[in-house]
Order: sequence, then structure tokens, then C-alpha cells
Amino acid sequence: MADTLRIVHCFRSPVGGIFRHVRDLTEAQVAAGHAVGIVCDSTTGGDFEEHLFEQMKGTMALGIHRTPMQRHVGPGDLASAWRTFGIIKELRPDVLHGHGAKGGAYARLFGSLLRVSRSRVARLYSPHGGSLHYDETTATGKLFFALERFMARFTDYLLFVSDYERQTYRRKVGEPPIPNNLVYNGLSAAEFEPVRTGPNAADALYIGMMRDLKGPDIFIDALVLAGARLGRPVKAVMVGDGDDLPRYHAQVKRLGLEGHMRFLPPMPARKAFALAELVVVPSRAEAMPYIVLETLAAGKSMIATGVGGIPEIFGAGSPALIRPDPRELADKMSAALADPNAYGGLMPDTADLKARFGADVMAAAIETAYFAALRRQPPKGR
Repeated sequence: MADTLRIVHCFRSPVGGIFRHVRDLTEAQVAAGHAVGIVCDSTTGGDFEEHLFEQMKGTMALGIHRTPMQRHVGPGDLASAWRTFGIIKELRPDVLHGHGAKGGAYARLFGSLLRVSRSRVARLYSPHGGSLHYDETTATGKLFFALERFMARFTDYLLFVSDYERQTYRRKVGEPPIPNNLVYNGLSAAEFEPVRTGPNAADALYIGMMRDLKGPDIFIDALVLAGARLGRPVKAVMVGDGDDLPRYHAQVKRLGLEGHMRFLPPMPARKAFALAELVVVPSRAEAMPYIVLETLAAGKSMIATGVGGIPEIFGAGSPALIRPDPRELADKMSAALADPNAYGGLMPDTADLKARFGADVMAAAIETAYFAALRRQPPKGR
């Protein structure tokens, strides 16, 4: 077996944590001498993501290929799938790594089609939350989890980004009948350098996708309540983009917060950290969010909801964790802003974070999974 691989990462939306995860992986894989490519949606992402793609282009031996991919299943899926399969077939991957529900479906189906034509390709899937967020008691949830059980037969290796995600898969889908492993998201050494809060900083920062799953509405409601507790307006910044952004603008206006809130487009997280004293992650559901790791690595104080894999970062009993509820967030926010030094002392130890969540650790574990998956495949042409 060759030491260098042709690796293709397939995912739908080039925004948020999945895109960050893929960027980190491709950087490490290129440095290790592998030929790497990306196939993803062309209809999502903005100027910020375009800039990131431009930075990556020169290093990607198999290129960056963008084609329309629908978020939900529909008639357009057939044409989209056919285009995507054509791209992947031309790239002749040894490893096809799907991320998220759509990327995972494409990677496993198309990898299987390539195997029929006697190509040797390993099919890996990282859920990143994805369809695992559905309620298993609903018709939609039952359908998705039945599909996941079916797709397991076309999967060579499952990679989970948190123990929460792995346990959720076991509960909703079933015990995986294939090799699987827990590999935490990882940060580079440079990201563990502290970020200083800038002059005229706001009190609180939300940074992330503008959709209800991530809790921007909870953040906005909590600002009003926290201001009442503190006896002064709480100044805030919201950084990000998404389909629900106009609703959050309307919510701010309705609550009379326009003079105390700034909305800014997507930007590098470490640049955003300088804009406020306190970072808030009010998500209703998560797998293993990079923004929590990045915030703590940068030495910033934060409040986060205890959902998904977040307690695995903080520790389950951390006083920095809350439920996704505006009143709980307001209580914690007012306490943190009233005594920033005391609250900062509640954050996890940076040295421990670095040992558990390093990018080098993540990349090495995933490369091991690739070779393990390939050892299960027959040689090409047989």
C-alpha cells in the first residue's frame, strides 16, 4: 500500500464547523504529502468563504470543485448527484471522506459505485451532528435513521467528533456494524495564543451561523434581561450570516436594542474575539463546535449551553454551562459581566485543552482510520 493517498472530501455547505474541520484536515494532509481535493456546494457561502477557498487553491493537488447541492431531498437531487459523481469519478480517489448528512450520503453511494467499476476506494463518514439532530420519534427522524442504518453497509469507517455524537448514533441508529472511532476536532498551536480585548469593546459576542439551531434569538432575548439585572444596557456584537439573519435584525429592532447591537459579516474568529469581553454560544444543538475550542484556546471567557459535545470540553459540572434558555443566559451573563476576573477563573485549563484538542492529534488519528479502511478493500482490478 502506498504511503501517499488521493483524498477527496465531500460536503454540502462550505460554512461553519464542517468547513473549518475540512480546512484543518486538508492542511495537515497536504503537509503529510497526500494529494487532496474538495467537492462541495456552490450556492452557499459568501465573500469570507471565497477568500478562504482562494487561500487553499494553490495547495490542493486534486482541486476545489463546487457544484449546486440541495440541502433537502428533492427532484433537483438527481441532477446534482449525477454532476457530483462525475466530478468524483474524474478525481480517482483512494479515500472518499463525506462530512455531514449530504456529504456522507454522496461519499458512500458514489464510493460504492466506483467500487463496482473495480476502483479501490475507502468510504468514510463523519456525521458532524447532521441528521442526528432529528427527533427519533418523528416520521422524519425515523426515515433518516432508517436510511443511516441502510447506508452503514456502504461505509468502511465512521468518525465521530464527540462522544455525545457517538452515543446519539448508537441510540437513534443502532450500534455501528463497522469500525468507528472518536476523534475530537483540533486546533493549531498558534490558536492557543491569547487574544486581547480591543478598545471600546462590547460586553458580549455571538459568532456563528445565523439560524435558530445556533440560538441567536436566545442571545438577543437574554441581552434585554441581563441589562435589567445590571441596571445598564448590555452592548453586543453579532458576527455571521445565514438565512434567518433578517429575523434577528427585526428582533433587535422590536426589543429596542439597535443602539446597543452591531451586526457584522463573517470574519476570522480570533479577529472577532477582540470585539467583546465575553463570548456566548447559545446553541440548541451541537456536535463538537470549533467556536468553543477557539474561544477557550484564545483565553477568552465564555458562556455556552451544555448541549452535544460541549460538556466534554468544559467538564460536565462546569458553572459556565447553561440550558438554551434566555433567562439562564441572562443570569449567567450578568454575573460574568459584574465580576469578569472571578468568572474568568472558571474556564478550563489551557494546557489540558491543548493536549486533548490539538490539530496534529486529530489529523494523525484520521489518517490511521484511512489506512485501516483501505486495508479492508481488495486491490485495484480484483
